This record gives sequence, structure tokens and C-alpha cells, in this order.
Amino acid sequence: MATAELEYSHPRECSRGESGLALATDQTTDLAIALAACASGDRNGLRSIFDHEAGKLVAVAQRIVRRRDLAEEVVQEAFIRIWTHAHQYAPERGSARGWIYAIVRNRALNMLRDGKREDLVGEDRLEALQDSEQQEEIMAAWHRLDRDSRLKECLGGLDDTKRRGILMAYVGGYTHGEIAGRLKLPLGTAKSWIRRGLLSLRECMA
Repeated sequence: MATAELEYSHPRECSRGESGLALATDQTTDLAIALAACASGDRNGLRSIFDHEAGKLVAVAQRIVRRRDLAEEVVQEAFIRIWTHAHQYAPERGSARGWIYAIVRNRALNMLRDGKREDLVGEDRLEALQDSEQQEEIMAAWHRLDRDSRLKECLGGLDDTKRRGILMAYVGGYTHGEIAGRLKLPLGTAKSWIRRGLLSLRECMA
């Protein structure tokens, strides 16, 4: 999928003043800033996301649809949605990365539902795929941390449920309600565990 394919027209009125967002040249691109740039009509924001995430997003989509050509189609459509819906991203509800990857996963699953693959799967299998892909990405983010990373060490010191809750919130982009449902906890308990886990993490990192 060529970068040139990302030259879409923005469907809504927006300010097109200079955003000051320069294309990043390393993998520490701030995706939240890039999404804000997209929301203001700055295509540099979309290019920044594409340059640093497109390959990984295609891999995520391909694990679901099983074909490279369909995975590229998924990501192409996902970038259109990222561009046109960036203004809906709310940092307080989850990470920018989680929001972007959720769009790709959902589009891939919708492709299966729409019948664009010959070997269609059942609805229950689609739901299982959605959760398993999300959980895989969440744990992969933790394992990708450098072995000597203080953050990795501190996360490893948390009990499994608190660690998973924090990763689901800040990597997977899950809401507290979604986390409670998947961990089979009362909402108040899930919120409390995440809050205590973050406090323990801050103390460890200090």
C-alpha cells in the first residue's frame, strides 16, 4: 500500500493552519499528537502514523483475514477511518495506539462478517478472534520492552490481574467497564485494582 494512497480529502470543515507537527524519524512518534494533527486536517499526522505503524497494522490484520491482499485492504480502509474520525479520539478513554489498532482489528473482523473471505468463520469464532488478537497485542507490548527497562521490571512486579488491567487500559484502549467484563470483576473492583496498580507502578518507578 503506497503512501500516496493516503491523499484523501477531509470530509468535514476544519482549520488547516500549520500544526507544527514534523514527521518523526524514529519509533517514538507520539500517536496522540499525530491523531490531533489529523483531527485538525494536517495530513502530516496521518503520514506519521502510516510511516511508523502501517507494517505492524498489516501484520495484525493478516492474522485475522489470513491473506496479505485483504490485510492491506483492511489497513487502507482503516486509515481512511483514522483520518475522518480522529476528532473522536479521547485520551482519557485509552491510549492512541489502542484506538488505532482497535480500528484495524474491527475492520478486519467486519471483513469476515461481510463475506469477503471464502473460508468464513462463525460469529462466536469472530468474537474469540477479536479478544485473542487484542490480548496478544497487549502482552506483546509488554514483552517488547527492553529487558533492562525499569518499566518492564516494575510491571513484572505487579500481580497478574493488576498488570493485565493496566496494559488493557493503556495499551489496548479498553474502558474500565470493558476491563471489568473481561476480567469478570465488578466495575468498582476493576477501577480500584487499576488505580492501586498505577500507584504501585509509580512508587516502583520513582
